[in-house]
Formats: sequence, C-alpha cells, structure tokens
Amino acid sequence: MTNQKSFDPYDLFNKFSTQWEKQVNDLIMTNTNNPRFTRLLQKSTETSAIYKEMFKKSQDLLGDHLHLPTKDDVTNVAKLALQTEEKLDSLEEQIWKLQDSISSTNKEIESIVGVSSDIIKLTKQLKTELTKTKLELAETKELRSDLKVMKNELADVKGLKEEISILLQIMSEKNIDKKNQAVSELVSTQSK
Repeated sequence: MTNQKSFDPYDLFNKFSTQWEKQVNDLIMTNTNNPRFTRLLQKSTETSAIYKEMFKKSQDLLGDHLHLPTKDDVTNVAKLALQTEEKLDSLEEQIWKLQDSISSTNKEIESIVGVSSDIIKLTKQLKTELTKTKLELAETKELRSDLKVMKNELADVKGLKEEISILLQIMSEKNIDKKNQAVSELVSTQSK
C-alpha cells in the first residue's frame, strides 16, 4: 500500500493546462503563418478602426446633443480637479506660512507694546520730575533775587556802618577837642 499513489488535483490540472496551451499555440501558429488569415485579420482590423471612429463621432454628437460629458471632458475635468487640488495645497501651505509669520509678528508687536508702555511710564516720570525741577528752579530764582536784595541791603548796612564809624570817630574827635578845650579852660581858670 505504500506504493499506491494518492490523488493529486494539482498534478491533474497541470497536465490539462499544459496540453491545452500546446493545442492553442499550435492553432495560433498554423493560422498566423497563413497569408490568407493575415490579410483577413488586417482587413478586419481596418474595418474595426473605421467603425470605432464612426462610433466615437456619433457618441460625441449624441453626447453634445444630450449634454452628456464625453470621455475627454471627464479627463479634462479630472485634470482640472488635480490642478485645483494642487493649487489648494499650495494655498494652504502659503496660509500656514502667513499664520506663522502673523504669529511671530504678533509676538514682536507685543514686545514693542511692552517696551512702549515702559517708555510711556518713563516719560510720565520725566514729566513729573521736569515739573518739580521747574518749580525748584522758580524757587531758586526767587531765592536768588531775595539774596540779591539782601546783598544790596547788607551793602547799604555796611555803608551805614562805615558812616556811623566815621561819625563816631568825628564825634570822638570833637569830644576830645571839647575835653581838651574844657581841660585847657580848666587849666587856664585854675591858673588864673
């Protein structure tokens, strides 16, 4: 029983397909080597091409009349759809780039606004300090004019002091003269 073969469907199919292929190849070889068959095949191909062209023209006319799209129309629409899709993709990329640039510009604007607010604060501080400085300058001018007045008054007082000292000196000289005269009168009255 070990020598007995089991049924193999693949082997049977392989043999059948090999024989069928050989028979079909033989049939094709005998017909293609025949000049009459070749002429007949050529004529049928030419006729088929003519009928195909006529069918295409009639189909186009009927499609135009019924407003139906032709194969070329569908092909053109498909090409346009692809081109549109590519353009949309390109536009989408440009929009993304614009969004990125807008966000970076917004960040720059925010930093500029921050710097501007700092500058505004400093300007306000400088204005208040300038106002204070103007007030202090006005007070200083007033003090300076007061000091000039006081200086003039002190000069006048100094002049008065000098005049008083001169007067005192003159008076003391007159007193000395009077004393001397009184002493001389006393001495002359005593000597008499």
